[in-house]
Amino acid sequence: MKIAFVGKGGSGKTTLSSLFVRHLAASGAPVVAVDADINQHLGPALGLEETEAAALPAMGERLPLIKDYLRGTNPRIASAETMIKTTPPGQGSRLLRVDESNPVYDACARPVELDGGTIRLMVTGPFTEADLGVACYHSKTGAVELCLNHLVDGPGEYVVVDMTAGSDSFASGLFTRFDITFLVAEPTRKGVSVYRQYKEYAQDFGVTLKVVGNKVQGQDDIDFLRAEVGDDLLVTVGHSDWVRAMEKGRPPRFELLEETNRHALSCLRTAADATYGLRDPDRYTRQMVHFHLKNAASWGNSRTGADLTEQVDPGFVLGGSPLATA
Repeated sequence: MKIAFVGKGGSGKTTLSSLFVRHLAASGAPVVAVDADINQHLGPALGLEETEAAALPAMGERLPLIKDYLRGTNPRIASAETMIKTTPPGQGSRLLRVDESNPVYDACARPVELDGGTIRLMVTGPFTEADLGVACYHSKTGAVELCLNHLVDGPGEYVVVDMTAGSDSFASGLFTRFDITFLVAEPTRKGVSVYRQYKEYAQDFGVTLKVVGNKVQGQDDIDFLRAEVGDDLLVTVGHSDWVRAMEKGRPPRFELLEETNRHALSCLRTAADATYGLRDPDRYTRQMVHFHLKNAASWGNSRTGADLTEQVDPGFVLGGSPLATA
């Protein structure tokens, strides 16, 4: 399952995504965790020292390798230079799987040992002063979008992406690449504002969106969230002494996480697992092509000097039966 955590800055989405990754790892499930947030806090939330987190290989800096591997022998893609973040796979492309070894993971992923299991961690890389005025953060997340477009995952396998804050992911098709999106919201008007944006933008794309209420202190907070988001409210999370200790760099054993919060994480997993049977490979591929054609027309063709519409393989469906060629 491909799972996104989104929310406004300070909502606690990185903390909750890291807890969810720990929960999955404790069960022995294969997990790839991806930090696609501009602030790059997922590594420390998973227990890495700041120096270790800073030394993680940035996916954005390894785009040529990622592109060259993924294009494989696809005859529609003349070179890695003509691939953009939305280039879809086709016959001859190399696909990624969660639980395998490949050059992309060798270059971009690092194992992180958690009590209960080991996960792969990948990071987009931080937005630096050198990027100011010459790049936008979406160029960093392009590597994530490419990998998700070429990823084939099965039941019981998880890719968990900690997304950039707010609704910035709507600047590309990245928001459609997930089986389920967990939106972390505090019980305040500001806390639910990103939910309204996400709900409005995503409604035409079949995005499965569930709200996780965070920093909830009582029934009044739960009632407020229920009134604002309705049935999209999946579960709520309150204060955690375990999280406070983790934020101080002294996390107890994960099995000591409070029972109520362990139950909340189980609810997230149950909701994610339920989406596997709802997958529509045709729609997933159509949306991939939709955003690719949009990007090709708006900037891709002029930037690469190639007609990127020719990269679309009309007989290819990711994770499904091949479509008949027109």
